[in-house]
Amino acid sequence: MRVLLIEDDEKIASFIEKGLKESGFLVDSAGEGNTGLSLALTNPYDAAVVDIMLPGLDGLSIIEEMRRRQVETPVLILSARQSVDDRVQGLQRGGDDYMIKPFSFSELLARLQALIRRDRSNSNSTLLEVGQLRMDLLRHEIYRGDKKIELPAKEYALLQYMMRNPDVVLSKTSILEKVYDYAFDPQTNVVDVLVCRLRNKVDKDFPRKMIHTVRGMGYVLRPQ
Repeated sequence: MRVLLIEDDEKIASFIEKGLKESGFLVDSAGEGNTGLSLALTNPYDAAVVDIMLPGLDGLSIIEEMRRRQVETPVLILSARQSVDDRVQGLQRGGDDYMIKPFSFSELLARLQALIRRDRSNSNSTLLEVGQLRMDLLRHEIYRGDKKIELPAKEYALLQYMMRNPDVVLSKTSILEKVYDYAFDPQTNVVDVLVCRLRNKVDKDFPRKMIHTVRGMGYVLRPQ
């Protein structure tokens, strides 16, 4: 699942992003409102976490513009504002849920998952299918044919990234950015090791391989 996080407090943003990635989510982050709105309008997301008080465009204006543009991504509002009127206003202006700071990550995660479950208008929110591979994004279950595959968080995130981009060659740089969230280091082999581990679980017991190396370019998941 892919989540948009719009939060200007670096510590809070880092805390949420780390927790979501460890839970198998792909996360795009923005620290100010205009960038956040641009991401919300140009990329498909399963859910968004939006702070109200932001530099540039404020969170409620972002949500209103999303709804005006017919972007129906479920939105969880984060705010230090605690009054009933503030919560009502957030929901009336297009938010789907409202959490008050400070908060526990376990509750934020549960609320996000509940929002995604309720978003039945987008079937891609709950299931990815590429060839023989099926990934249930809510249950965190993966099957190749009838075989269930168990993956730790980083391998799960990589496979999800590849399944969202079948037949697309993904560079090591893009994998580092999406899965590890840091810049490319030509000396590191973490991507090669991660792909090797994933390949052993996805392809090992099958004559037809799905994960392929494109020399000098990166890796690709091929349905056929």
